[in-house]
Amino acid sequence: MSNDSTSRIAAGLRDWMAGAAPGARLPSTRSLVAEYQASPVTVQKALRTLTAQGLIESRPGVGTFVRAVRAARPADYGWQTAALGTPRAPLRPVSTAMRSAPNDVIAFHSGYPDRELLPERLVRAALARTSRSEAALSRPPAAGLPELQSWFAQELLAATPAGVTPPTPSDVVVLPGSQSGLSSVFRALVGSGQPLLVESPTYWGALLAAAQAGVRVVPVPSGPGGPDPEELDRAFEETGARLFYAQPNYANPTGAQWSPRVGDAVLDVVRHHGAFLVEDDWAHDFGISTDAMPVAARDDSGHVVYLRSLTKSVSPGIRVAAVTARGPARDRILADRRAESMYVSGVLQAAALDVVTQPAWQTHLRGLRHQLQSRRDLLVGSLRDLAPRAHVEHVPAGGLNLWARLPDGTDVDRLVRDCEAAGVIIAAGSDWFPAEPAGPFIRLNYAGPNPAAFREGARIIGRVLDAS
Repeated sequence: MSNDSTSRIAAGLRDWMAGAAPGARLPSTRSLVAEYQASPVTVQKALRTLTAQGLIESRPGVGTFVRAVRAARPADYGWQTAALGTPRAPLRPVSTAMRSAPNDVIAFHSGYPDRELLPERLVRAALARTSRSEAALSRPPAAGLPELQSWFAQELLAATPAGVTPPTPSDVVVLPGSQSGLSSVFRALVGSGQPLLVESPTYWGALLAAAQAGVRVVPVPSGPGGPDPEELDRAFEETGARLFYAQPNYANPTGAQWSPRVGDAVLDVVRHHGAFLVEDDWAHDFGISTDAMPVAARDDSGHVVYLRSLTKSVSPGIRVAAVTARGPARDRILADRRAESMYVSGVLQAAALDVVTQPAWQTHLRGLRHQLQSRRDLLVGSLRDLAPRAHVEHVPAGGLNLWARLPDGTDVDRLVRDCEAAGVIIAAGSDWFPAEPAGPFIRLNYAGPNPAAFREGARIIGRVLDAS
């Protein structure tokens, strides 16, 4: 019999049970076969379906019975409010960038590159090799595998100018992703209730980590070329802050990249105030028309705490990053990491190291540069042609995102809802502001899936904007 017959019998029995008392015995299989003109196998399939749904229960040697439905008592968690007290900081909602999306929509919202932009063969081969290695069964050092620490240190060494003392492998602490590194840095170097300077707009995950650490966020306006060093100096002076969080290369969400002149000026301000710059180099591997230029490479006095992640460029499944810091700052961060997670999975560390030390890794990065440029230019051109009111002031030289300014007065939340109803998911720019948004913005990821749909997505955004 077909599945239609199974469904027909199950539906008929549900109707019968609706008028039966809990514990009532169902007709025998023989009776059901005769009533529905079906085979015993089909009847048994229908009974198994109802059993899986919790509607009936079988008692061997006795029969099958309607299951008694117990009224669920409403859960009461009110006691937890008194036990937990008031949260130390408002709980920020998870950003739209972390949402999963069905395949039938045009997704511009994600913070991750599409699978086809990842070194899939390298990752699979690395995981296969690592699963057979000693790393699969041993506990790595708390600061990370020495070979991986050396690789991160060498990456900074390659950008270090003459006359500057480069970091050593012992300055590196391996992390289970840069998000956990941000939490540790804010807890260890800022502390609850203390001020933290951040670029505005900035990475929403840094704002989330700051909120959970209980630090007081102070925004510093930042444009396509980075922050104004004089504004930064004034913020340090007025707040007494000792830490500035920033993304000098391909900032999320704006795509801004600091020039060496701005980087040096910011570093001078930080040094003058005896403070730290936390440099989040999340997009180091995503340069298009320029290369990432870490400010940390020009500092040898411990003022820059440098975060470098491989999660987005290698694989979201291999959450490995590192923080490079010197002196007591490094010791405090490591102490926090030990308390938080003790160590990072040796399998993931070994797999990440395997990928980035293969000759094919550099080949992949060269190809990635061209793929990102093609996608970026396609989306920029599509917006200019089909959604000109979503104005992209700055075409980024790298990274994954476009930052689009909308007409004044645009209801961004409504725009997001209307676009999603039309099949396009976008992220409201408000997620990236530590205080009130400086205007109506949206962030669009050009590294997402299905670039063939970019023009259609831009057309829908333009149509919804025109109708708003």
